[in-house]
Amino acid sequence: MDASPTRADPPPPLAEAAQPVAAARRPLAPAWRPLGWLALQSLLLLLGLLSVGWNLVALLLYPLLPRATGRRVGRAMIAWGYGLFWSIARACGMLYLDAGALDALRDERGLIVVANHPSMLDALMLVARLPRSACIMKAALARNPLLGPGARLARYIRNDSTYGMVHRAVEDLREGGQLVLFPEGTRTTHAPVNHFHASFALIAKRARVPVQAVFIDTDSPYLGKGWPLWRLPPLPIRFGVRLGRRFEPPSDPHALRDEVEACFAAGMLRGPERR
Repeated sequence: MDASPTRADPPPPLAEAAQPVAAARRPLAPAWRPLGWLALQSLLLLLGLLSVGWNLVALLLYPLLPRATGRRVGRAMIAWGYGLFWSIARACGMLYLDAGALDALRDERGLIVVANHPSMLDALMLVARLPRSACIMKAALARNPLLGPGARLARYIRNDSTYGMVHRAVEDLREGGQLVLFPEGTRTTHAPVNHFHASFALIAKRARVPVQAVFIDTDSPYLGKGWPLWRLPPLPIRFGVRLGRRFEPPSDPHALRDEVEACFAAGMLRGPERR
């Protein structure tokens, strides 16, 4: 397996990296738009059913499995389910994802992966390829009886308090886990990226682990901030994932935050104007 990029490595050439999202789309003819809408909504329904089904299984497994086993099984199954979703979406011709660049990080222990956040599907893209990874999720969602059991089994990180979140994230990283974070805090509203929060840099400092920048590229506004679920975008929708720079554990979290934010601001592809 190729070594993952070091801090000195430049990001891949933008022209090459743009290939997954640069292919031309043919708008659906008016007569086919209802079918396209139905297919896209069916994919989202499938994702919901997969999630509910696994959470019911996880509810039974959580009290039975040891913590380490539960974490490993829970994360692997979530990654498998998301991977299945993307495979079906591609087979249907609706959504195309090129995230093979993440395979270089798949087995790496103790790593924070930070990415920009253009759509609601971003976590699904990254976790599908990173079965060792955990996400930070809302504490209320972790307590939800239909959505929380899978996250609890996988030992995802709750954000009920800043101190508790940082402590649990550091502990998980020291045990060899990976952490997927979106430093914008919400989906992108100000191009090229929103202002970054410094929590990822604080966690990196305390856990003494590196930070890997990951760029998510898309030519579609689908499921971006303010995009309603029922609205049909141009099809197919294409996403691409690129590896950016690797940053060493910081001594100054705020300085690292500013450096990583500048890296994303400079490295984002300038695609078509979002509508």
